Amino acid sequence: MLALAAATACTAVAAPKIKPPKAIVMIYADDLGYGDIGCYGAKGIPTPSIDKLAKQGVRFTDAYSTTSVCTPSRYALFTGEYPWRKEGTGILPGDAALIIDTKKPTLPKMLKSHGYKTYMVGKWHLGLGEKGKKIDWNKEIAPGPNQIGFDESFIFAATGDRVPCVILEDGKVRNLDPNDPIEVSYKHNFPGLPNGKDNKDQLKLMWSHGHNQAIINGIGRIGFMKGGKSALWKDEENAQVITDKAVEYINKSAKAKEPFFLMFATHDIHVPRCPGKEFEGKSQHGVRGDVTVELDYCVRRITEALQKAGLEKDTLLIFSSDNGPVLDDGYRDFAVRDNATHSPAGPFRAGKYSILEGGSRIPFIVKWPAVVKPGMTSKALFNQMDLGASLEQLLDPGKANSFRDSENVMPAMLGKSAKGRDYHVINSTGKALAIRHGKWKFIPAGVAIRDGINGGSAKMSKSPEGGSLFDLEKDPKELNNVASQHPDICEQLKAKLQEIRQRPETKADLVDLLPLDD
Repeated sequence: MLALAAATACTAVAAPKIKPPKAIVMIYADDLGYGDIGCYGAKGIPTPSIDKLAKQGVRFTDAYSTTSVCTPSRYALFTGEYPWRKEGTGILPGDAALIIDTKKPTLPKMLKSHGYKTYMVGKWHLGLGEKGKKIDWNKEIAPGPNQIGFDESFIFAATGDRVPCVILEDGKVRNLDPNDPIEVSYKHNFPGLPNGKDNKDQLKLMWSHGHNQAIINGIGRIGFMKGGKSALWKDEENAQVITDKAVEYINKSAKAKEPFFLMFATHDIHVPRCPGKEFEGKSQHGVRGDVTVELDYCVRRITEALQKAGLEKDTLLIFSSDNGPVLDDGYRDFAVRDNATHSPAGPFRAGKYSILEGGSRIPFIVKWPAVVKPGMTSKALFNQMDLGASLEQLLDPGKANSFRDSENVMPAMLGKSAKGRDYHVINSTGKALAIRHGKWKFIPAGVAIRDGINGGSAKMSKSPEGGSLFDLEKDPKELNNVASQHPDICEQLKAKLQEIRQRPETKADLVDLLPLDD
């Protein structure tokens, strides 16, 4: 019989009384699958720096991003709230308004209130500016990262495959010539400018689906863009550029002897995959493997900077990914061909966009030499959005949880407890939800199931009448639906999912619930 313990917004286990870290660094990779790095089983893709983190800390095997796509996972990480509770948290266009309420608690706000300088570097993809107002890319843009708790920011507005292809520093486009203003449209091209559909001769990387609008740096993008020539990025240099900025922030804070939080959100290994020349051919699995090697290099630069600054011992360093892997995600970069025998999702099935385990079961590593014993592996059930409540309890033990859905699992994060959260609600895209408890995973009837690791050619089905129940210990690939054998467990998990969905923001404020099925 399934034990249904009451799930609250804060786990009952108290955080250990530990001296706070001098630095908190989160390295957040993009589209990196559970099986894409050596310490999780990858072969032919050398990732010695990431593997070293695992040897020096705790490697989690039951950790999840909140969603199997990027924007909602990032929303949940910063807000401590399941993204499916809020409309408009799907994959955003590059000109979307900020989707985080600047009046609500956020992870960087909480850390800032405890004396940490806060830095945001890399991929943002949570919108900029006010809802209902068109973004003027030639002026300072707000609200954005600096209005939800970051002291300084150095970001891509959205993704590498979306316009505008520029970096914003503290709300202003970097290197912009005021005599060459930027215009962005997600509806129409600008007169006289080429596009990827009609001007294929100007492409150095051919698209496979979508990605055939504006041509920037010889690559077709989503959306159209005009102007800003001096501000345009070069894809092959982006990893170096953002890593340089992250190292600069580390050195600045170390010199000032200020505690800091660095959110380093890489572009690798998202499309378009354009590694620097020094990384070309460095893996046995084509360009997707090569950008993973580049990612590992960025990790090495960050860890070396911490070491040189004398901060390694007292830094809580977290490494993870925003969702599971994808091969063909819009460009003909031969990722499918070159994947060969590699298993990007490890022992799990499917990948990005899917409710199946490959969609959101991700690498998660915690290193903190002053506190965490090296070489540990944990099976604790963990959701990335638990960082909010966990860090809050570490810094202020006994404080009421500021975050709606985040849970305090700091003892598990530090390898001091085998217990993580009791329940985890899994989300793919839109309103498709499933639930984890112990070894069981339940997908309600009618929920869309994407089976495959290619963005444009995955097989689609729906969870059957009665739902889908999987024993993940025996069946990690979710091939054997045992719902008919355990109807009591199905009913209880279905009820628990509904209970979590109905959890109020406050006692007096019930949210407007989304439909359960997709």
